[in-house]
Amino acid sequence: MMVLGLVTLVLHGTLAGLYYAFSMSVMPGLRAVDATAAGEAMRGINRKIQTPWLFVPFLGAPVAALVAGFLASDPAAPWYFAAAGVNLVGSLVVTASINVPLNNALDAGRITFGDYAPRWTAFNTVRAVATVASLVLVGVALTR
Repeated sequence: MMVLGLVTLVLHGTLAGLYYAFSMSVMPGLRAVDATAAGEAMRGINRKIQTPWLFVPFLGAPVAALVAGFLASDPAAPWYFAAAGVNLVGSLVVTASINVPLNNALDAGRITFGDYAPRWTAFNTVRAVATVASLVLVGVALTR
């Protein structure tokens, strides 16, 4: 069970770090250059990020937390379930309902980078906060 708990922690930490890095450095960096170049760069990022390096933590973190919740002892289980729920809503739902549609609109030319960046970054920050919270919840579960 300890190995599953640590894997769950690493998956949540990886995802939290990704979202944090985008909100704190990538998007401000892109907003500091020409909007046309920034939009082209973001379209490239959106295409290249879709690899197992993204999908394993993106899909694996909430699944691992859920499985850990079912396998954990009584004091730890609710913390794992909470981590899974926070991650599902704060990462998966936000991504599917807001960030990916914005990415698709940018890719199709239906939105300018200037209109895209503030909204995308705000919701990416929501994802960062949610995954940091789920990371903390997994950490608490590991102490139970």
